[in-house]
Amino acid sequence: MALEHAIMTSLAERPGTGYEIGQQFSRSIGHFWSATHQQIYRTLKKLHSDGLVSFESVAQDGRPDKKVYTLSAKGRTALRDWVGTPTEPQQLRDELGVKIRAAEAADLPQLIGELRRQRAVHEERLRLYQEFEKHDFPDPSALNLRKLKQHLVLRGGVRIEVGFIDWCDEVIAALEGVVDTSSNTDHTASPRDQRGSP
Repeated sequence: MALEHAIMTSLAERPGTGYEIGQQFSRSIGHFWSATHQQIYRTLKKLHSDGLVSFESVAQDGRPDKKVYTLSAKGRTALRDWVGTPTEPQQLRDELGVKIRAAEAADLPQLIGELRRQRAVHEERLRLYQEFEKHDFPDPSALNLRKLKQHLVLRGGVRIEVGFIDWCDEVIAALEGVVDTSSNTDHTASPRDQRGSP
């Protein structure tokens, strides 16, 4: 997927200015496809030159006119075609996973500390998603299609965060077991073993 598709998806839901699209990314879409305001404005310009979006200039008192963007008919066709194309499974590039693979070369307590930090970050993200769900979708059985699809994507995010937190707990417990075993082995070694071979 490209940023173009995320912006067109936003405009398919409702027209908006570049600023408003940026706000929507901050609140929702950006949790699944991040972009800076600069990238959004640059991409809107390209979408407009390609005929995929149009805009209406709206006068503002004491400020430059604002551009309210709308998905064009060509843009709706392009978005529909894109949704219908097969999606390749995501190729995972997980730095933390590689660090765990390198655990034999690591300071294990330090690595466990990093895992705890990562867990806390994802726990906070999970809380945020759950707050969104409680506030925006109090009755999932009564949602129209627009709200339903938003809720389903959010549910995917919740499941990812729950899974990541569970995995962190599993890895932390396993590595702490190794640290405890090493400590016990060192502690029970004979004085001769602790001194090393002559």
